[in-house]
Amino acid sequence: MKSRLLILLSALCMTFVMNAQVTSVAIIGSGTAGGWDTETPMELADDTLQLYYLKVNLTANEVKFRANNAWAINWGAVDFPLGTGVQGGPNIPVAVAGEYEILFSAITGEYFFYYESPIGIIGSATPYGWDEDINLFPNATDTNKYFITLPLIQGAAKFRKDDLWATNWGSENFPSGIGTQDGKDIPIPNAGKYSITFDKSTGEYDFQELIDFKSIGIIGSATAGGWDNETPLTRDGGNADVWKGTVNIKEGEFKFRADSAWTISWGGGTFPSDTASLTGGNIAVTADQAGDYLVTFNTKSLIYNFLKIEDFESIGIIGDATPGGWDNETKMIQDANDKSIWRLRVDLVAGEAKFRANNDWVFNWGSADFPSGTGVQDGANIPVVAGDYKITFNSTTGEYNFEAVVEYDKISLVGNAGPFGDWPGDDDSRDTYLNKNPNDANHWTLASVTLKDTPVDGGIKFRAEAAWAINWGSAAFPVGVGTQNGANIQCTAGTYKIDFRSDTGDYAFAEPSSTYDLLSSDVIKIFPNPAKDVLNVEINTDALRGNVTATLFNINGEQIKSQIFQVNGIAKMNVSDVIAGNYVLRISNDKNLVAKSVLIVK
Repeated sequence: MKSRLLILLSALCMTFVMNAQVTSVAIIGSGTAGGWDTETPMELADDTLQLYYLKVNLTANEVKFRANNAWAINWGAVDFPLGTGVQGGPNIPVAVAGEYEILFSAITGEYFFYYESPIGIIGSATPYGWDEDINLFPNATDTNKYFITLPLIQGAAKFRKDDLWATNWGSENFPSGIGTQDGKDIPIPNAGKYSITFDKSTGEYDFQELIDFKSIGIIGSATAGGWDNETPLTRDGGNADVWKGTVNIKEGEFKFRADSAWTISWGGGTFPSDTASLTGGNIAVTADQAGDYLVTFNTKSLIYNFLKIEDFESIGIIGDATPGGWDNETKMIQDANDKSIWRLRVDLVAGEAKFRANNDWVFNWGSADFPSGTGVQDGANIPVVAGDYKITFNSTTGEYNFEAVVEYDKISLVGNAGPFGDWPGDDDSRDTYLNKNPNDANHWTLASVTLKDTPVDGGIKFRAEAAWAINWGSAAFPVGVGTQNGANIQCTAGTYKIDFRSDTGDYAFAEPSSTYDLLSSDVIKIFPNPAKDVLNVEINTDALRGNVTATLFNINGEQIKSQIFQVNGIAKMNVSDVIAGNYVLRISNDKNLVAKSVLIVK
C-alpha cells in the first residue's frame, strides 16, 4: 500500500520547488499518542519530492504537520482525509479513530490519510479518477452507513466494495438516489467540495455540496453601512465555517450574506442568538439592544451569536495567588485597539485567582481550568501555579491565558561565521554576549559585531546560558524568527547591530548606526501564507504607523523587492513575479521593525 500511495500523491505534486529549510517532518496533536506535547516523526519516503510517510493509530481528534521539531514551519487545513496544508493553518480534523497510512508533501503541503475500509468511491470526478478508490469512513452507530468529505470535479462516480468491481453501486440520479448493482455511473455535474453518505444495505446515497464562501458580511439598517455597505466578518483560523467580527448594532434590521452579494443570504430568528435560514426574514434589533457586539456566525449550522461588549472602566485580577490577595485586586492594562482585551505581567504564588470588573464583584469571571480557559460569571476560582506570567483576558468572551515567562541570565551569539570563527567547545570562550534591556528582560542587543560570510555547513546561532539546551536558529538573514534547534543563520560578511527577542525568537541584523527597536512578530498578520500572487499585511501596533517600508528577503538575505505604504487597514504586496520559496517579510519605519516568515508557492 505504501508504494501505491507514493505514486498517487506524487502525481499531484507536479510543480514544486525544494524547501531547503525542512530537514524533518512529524505529525502532532490531540489525535496522536503524544498529544500536543510530543510529535510522531514521519519517514522520508521520496527525497526528490520531499514526500513523508507514516503508519499510525489516531483518535478522532485533531492533528497538524510540522517541520524540524518546532512550530516555525507547520501545516494545517480543515480538509480530511486529503487536502493541502498551509503555513499556520487550522488543525486537521480526524474523522474516525483507527489505523492510518499518511503521506505528506513538504513542498506543496498536500496530504492523504489512507484508511482501510470495505466501501470506497471511484470515478472521473474523484481525485484519483478510475484508477484508485478513496475509502469511506464507517458510521459509528450504524455499520451499514459510510461517509466522507471530498473535493470532486465534473464527471462521474460509483461506489464499490473491497476495491473490486464484483460488487458496485450506481444510478443516474444526483445528488441523491439509490445505487444498484452494476448501475449507471452517478453524474457529478459541478465541481466542488461534497459531504457524501452511502448505505451499503439499501444503496442509498447523498451528495451534499459544501460551499466555500470567500467572504461573509452583515448588512442592514441596524449596521453602520445600512443596506448599501456590509460590515465584513473574518473567518476563524480554527474552523473554516465560523466567521467573527466586532460590530456596532443600532435599532433596525439586518441579515448575513455571502460573497458581498444577495445570491446567498440568511435571516430569521431572534436577536442576539438564534439559528438563521436561507428563507428567513430580516433580524430585528430594538433600541435597548443597541451597542457594540462580538458576533459569531456559523455557515454550516447557521447559528449566530452576538455577545455584547461591555465598556468596563477597569479589569483586575484578585485572589490569594496575586500580590494583593483577596483584599486588593491588581489592575490589568486595556488593549489600545480592542477594549475587550486586557493584559498584565505579574509574579504569582501558588493559590487561586479570579477576574473582576470595576473593582467590584458584580461582574466576575472564574473557571477550574489553568493555564487557559473560559471564565464564566461567578465561576470557580482559577487554580494558579506559582510563576511569572503574561496574562491575557477577554472581558467579552471570558477567555483567558496565563503564559509563563522564561527569563535568561545570558544570551550569546555563536558560530563559525561569528567573531571567533569557530563553534564553541565546553566553555563560553567562543560566545559573544548580548546585552539585556533593563526595561524588557526578553529584549537583547549588541551595538556592533563583525561577521564573516557563512562557510559550508556553517553559520551562526543564538543560545541561552552558554549551553545548547536552549538555542535559536533559522536560515533567514538579516531578519528572521529563530526556533529551538533551528537551522544555522546564513549570514553575510559585515559589521552589524543585533536585536534579539528571547520570548519569540525574532532577530534582526542591521547597520550599527540604525536606531530602531525590534518588535515581536505577533504584532503583524500576513495572509494568505503560503501566498501565490499577493501578500496581505495587517499591522496591529501603534509602533508602526504612518509610512512604513515592506522589504522581502530570500533565505540568503538578498533583498527581492521593497515598497512603501501608508498604514491604513490592510496593505498588499504583489508577489506574482517572485519565484516559489521561503522568504522573510520585514516591516519597518524609522523607529521600529518586525519580521515574519512567508512561503510563496506557484
